[in-house]
Amino acid sequence: MEARAELTKRESEIAELVAWGGSKKEIASHLFISERTVENHIKNIYSKVGCGKSNELSAWWFCTRFHISFDLSPLKRSIIGFCFLIITLPQIATVDGNDTWTRPQRTATRVVRTRTRTRKDEANFEF
Repeated sequence: MEARAELTKRESEIAELVAWGGSKKEIASHLFISERTVENHIKNIYSKVGCGKSNELSAWWFCTRFHISFDLSPLKRSIIGFCFLIITLPQIATVDGNDTWTRPQRTATRVVRTRTRTRKDEANFEF
């Protein structure tokens, strides 16, 4: 990957949106351009950066944006990945507001239908 790739302003915007997980359709609607234009920009970005997947582009964007070296040793990469995991794990666990790690159990609901008697029913009722 090219650490010093020169992207245009629009390519930089699209690369950032791809890095944050935006789909081509979402990016197109956000920037008011067609999906085909987004595809062309992404193809140009891939050729300039030297990657072929959105995951690689995301890694490149975050590394260049936050000045992380591409030449980290596997141990340093593991430590940094573990730190990110520790930071994001509590947020993932409490997405729905619960502090539990288990999936919430469904409660069974029972529908009870009652019939009310009318005066007409009482007249037809025999003892």
